[in-house]
Amino acid sequence: MTVSAPIASRADAGGGTPQALLRLDAVGRRFGDTVAVDGVSLEVPAGEFLTLLGPSGCGKTTTLRMIAGFEHPTSGRVLIGGRDVTALPPQKRDVGMVFQNYALFPHLDVWENVAFGLKSRGERGAGVEAAVTRALGLVELEPYARRKVQALSGGQQQRVALARALAPEPPVLLLDEPLSNLDAALRERTRDELRALLKRLGMTAVFVTHDQEEAFALSDRIAVMDRGRLQQVGSPEALYGAPVNAFVASFLGRANFLPATVDSVDGDRAACTVAAGVTWRARLAADSPRGAGARVRLMARPEALTLAAADEPNALRARVLDRRFAGAATFYRMETEAGPELLVQGGPHTASPGDVAGICLVESAQPVAYAAEP
Repeated sequence: MTVSAPIASRADAGGGTPQALLRLDAVGRRFGDTVAVDGVSLEVPAGEFLTLLGPSGCGKTTTLRMIAGFEHPTSGRVLIGGRDVTALPPQKRDVGMVFQNYALFPHLDVWENVAFGLKSRGERGAGVEAAVTRALGLVELEPYARRKVQALSGGQQQRVALARALAPEPPVLLLDEPLSNLDAALRERTRDELRALLKRLGMTAVFVTHDQEEAFALSDRIAVMDRGRLQQVGSPEALYGAPVNAFVASFLGRANFLPATVDSVDGDRAACTVAAGVTWRARLAADSPRGAGARVRLMARPEALTLAAADEPNALRARVLDRRFAGAATFYRMETEAGPELLVQGGPHTASPGDVAGICLVESAQPVAYAAEP
């Protein structure tokens, strides 16, 4: 179904740089003595797909629920379209919500499930008919309008939940891990369809997940959270390539960490000794000490490392523990003489378990040096 005008255009009709459609202003939430969310400030421009990413218990779902109005902030404000909605109930906030368990009504058919939110707001007649028909068309479920939801597959139920959230045309769509109940193949296909649909609609969306691969595939920007605090916000490429701290580095993709000592510093770059006779250059993170002799943790992605001959100059000597084929890449788990195990990306037949080899930095690699753990 062709959409005549993006939904987001209502919030930014003047063109130019999009304004913050959603803003969190030092939002916090406590449950007794437990701090679930600690002073999160965040702006989401109109039309952006933002993902709140982090481990279980980091505060991402609580943050989403405060945006929706299901949790009331202990401190701070929530603004949507420039309007302070902090004290408003969910039905007054003009947001759509897709829950992890879909929250469909089993006694209602697909059409009635999609119409439920509209009717609960007092809408009736031709307006409801048009909105439901449009929403079902967007998710390609028009032929299933009068089917019971129990008769649908998991992927189809997810699309019913999405249609119900889209029917009122809310300026902001909130999604709480809505793909987690789908099998791997369906999950990948559904997330691609979801992003394409929301981009076609020009809709502003906030998505919650603990799956970094899902966050990479869907997001314009990612907000990484840990222990209730916002750690870093940026594009997937920026967060993966320049994580602000060791937590973000380890949570976003595979990361190798090894102890090193700073030899010399040139601006934000340093030469770091990782083993006797082995010196690698790294970018210094904000928390990294700058002085020669300082202890740091060097982070290098598997693709930043390569296998070489054991006697290669400036190579870290290591033994292959195992090899894992992963389709487009093969990963080698290496036991280094320096101590830590490292994961190195290589070709499918570069080495075999038990072999002794050297580990070198790829020429274009940009390892990051963080402050050493206390």
